[in-house]
Amino acid sequence: MDDIPLRPIGLVSCPVTTRTDENWGEVRSKINLSSEFAGGLLGLEGFSHAIVVTYLHEARFEREKHLRRRPRNLDSMPETGIFAQRAKNRPNSIGVTTVEILDVGHDYLEVRGLDAIDATPVLDVKPYYPHFDRIEVPRVPGWVDRLMEGYF
Repeated sequence: MDDIPLRPIGLVSCPVTTRTDENWGEVRSKINLSSEFAGGLLGLEGFSHAIVVTYLHEARFEREKHLRRRPRNLDSMPETGIFAQRAKNRPNSIGVTTVEILDVGHDYLEVRGLDAIDATPVLDVKPYYPHFDRIEVPRVPGWVDRLMEGYF
């Protein structure tokens, strides 16, 4: 397969500077757009939520260590494959988070609940469309609810 060219549209600015797996729900972040994308957020102010796609620049995938493991390496979790988890150390270090929009400017977006550390490159921002993005009655294994306690 060929390489897929991606480039950041901006960077995250937030008070969290080290990777963590807890308490992201109240974190306020500002996404500062690169100057070439200023003005591209026009119309986003009409939405309550957005989906932010990030490049997890500090993540490192090691096949032997991350392909199959217990989520967060917790003994209380079952061993699962990387594609049954939302772990940061993935074959492609892409993060996807639905966030609450707090403010929209010409060249910035302020959000709550983005689980990305300071200086994380942002690859894309998409408006949250319930028509596409919401599943009324999803099915997830019971361990997911236990894993997510305290995350948001």
